[in-house]
Amino acid sequence: MDEWNQQPEKEWIIGITGASGAIYGIRLCEVLQKLGYHIKIVVTDAGWRVLKEELGWNVSQRHETLEQHFSKFPGKYSYFPIQDIGATIASGSYLTEGMVIMPCSMGTLAGISHGMSDNLMERAADVMLKEGRKLIIVPRETPLHMIHIENMLRLSKAGATMIPAMPAFYFKPKTIDDIVSFLVGKVLDSMGIHHNMFTRWGDLDESKNGYNSNRRN
Repeated sequence: MDEWNQQPEKEWIIGITGASGAIYGIRLCEVLQKLGYHIKIVVTDAGWRVLKEELGWNVSQRHETLEQHFSKFPGKYSYFPIQDIGATIASGSYLTEGMVIMPCSMGTLAGISHGMSDNLMERAADVMLKEGRKLIIVPRETPLHMIHIENMLRLSKAGATMIPAMPAFYFKPKTIDDIVSFLVGKVLDSMGIHHNMFTRWGDLDESKNGYNSNRRN
């Protein structure tokens, strides 16, 4: 029967919180759309403030702002307000590839770690854990105290992948964009998505750059 031959659209949920580094989540959304994925976007109220402060976005008209930015890419996007607890992505019966929260504040991380589900961000993440789907969290805070670390450990034990916003410098980044692309690329690796966002170790001209392939400290 035809219904058995239909292939579901590949969808990822992307969460953006009030941690500094909103550009990380926006760049990930752009890349996924360029690759043809349908992204489901959730932004906390604090996340909207960071989008205004760091990227200069007009957050008084949220739907219009997202449409202006994301409609130019080939992949589709859907936006869900943070309090829309009845959204499709709040249900385990709704199939997605997984969820990435990038960047993730310590407040959101704590809520997910303790199974709070007080808003759509936390509920969608909780669904990923209970359904055994990918949950990738990019925490952005420093320094870290014991509660932060314990919450990350709790989520890691529950099946989440933790990718702290820690850039590498072996590929000699020249711009902020290079650093952003590296971190987005690391997340794409964990998502299982092929990309060319950064130069990988071993792909460098080692003789030119002075690297020793037999030893890394």
